[in-house]
Amino acid sequence: MGLRLFVCEYVTGGGLAGQSAGQPLPASLCREGDMMLGALVKDLRGLPGVELVLTRDTRLAAPDGLVDIRWLGDGDDPWPIWRRIAEEADAAWPIAPETDGMLERLSNLILDAGCKLIGSRPDAVRLTASKSATTAHLSKFGLPVVPSHALSAARSIDLPPGADGWVVKPDDGAGTEETRLFLRREEFEAWIDGVSDPRAFILQPYIPGEAASLSMLCRDGQARLLSCNRQHVRIADGRFSYRGGVVGGMEYRRPVYERIAQAVAETIPGLWGHVGVDLVESAGGPLLLEVNPRLTTSYVGLRSAIGANPAALVLDLLEHRVGMDHGPLKSEPREFAVGGEDVR
Repeated sequence: MGLRLFVCEYVTGGGLAGQSAGQPLPASLCREGDMMLGALVKDLRGLPGVELVLTRDTRLAAPDGLVDIRWLGDGDDPWPIWRRIAEEADAAWPIAPETDGMLERLSNLILDAGCKLIGSRPDAVRLTASKSATTAHLSKFGLPVVPSHALSAARSIDLPPGADGWVVKPDDGAGTEETRLFLRREEFEAWIDGVSDPRAFILQPYIPGEAASLSMLCRDGQARLLSCNRQHVRIADGRFSYRGGVVGGMEYRRPVYERIAQAVAETIPGLWGHVGVDLVESAGGPLLLEVNPRLTTSYVGLRSAIGANPAALVLDLLEHRVGMDHGPLKSEPREFAVGGEDVR
């Protein structure tokens, strides 16, 4: 039996169609979107019975491979177009940032169209879209997290010491977007004065350590850890930028990370499919930063690192529980690089 699958990558798939007419799309956002989309399409095209349909912004070239492409250009509202395509498909796999509720809105659209959602449920997306809500939720269940504070209340609360500085980031931002490091409290307090909406930002103590991430499968409160990854994060002039990483580069920590992966899935049972978790490996052990209920950039090196088709593993979740009928995965570190500042 065949599966008509709609893959909707927000940036390259027309999410910005009709905006900034005549202007190019943000180069770094397109690069990240196309990296994930290209890897996913390659994995899906190798599966028997899967028929792919994509949408594509007319300012971009067609992706490699023979797939059904619907083009979106100036004046096109992507949301009703995506709705019609979802209604014609058996299942839909959204790739979108959580920022401004985009991933939640797209997930709801797919479900409202009567289409199977290949992704986390909207309630899980809503929770994990907020870094502060996510860390508060995980902490309530005893998981180790980097503490988060509302930036809008930073002056009025008694903050714990931030010996190595303070990190300010959007509460619902993706990747390193607008993430800054301030070495002294008075610096971020002065910066607040120039922010139009401090409520949109959170404050965290800077934790020295190694940036890491987990790539995992989730369904019904169960998790299967696919790879333990090292992240390359650069700090220059007080700004963070994500430069790629090594998929499988932190496998020596797997026994600890296996427990974390399972605990995250148990505490957020609406997580489904491919899920990423960002953390910092501090001197005192791992501390969780955020949960990404979707494909992350490390997906581009996942297949070669684990020796299995991760898209096939995700689609298997439609019929099986996590981990059923799968043998052990290999672990061969694969490095990948990204450029630019707008990373998700």
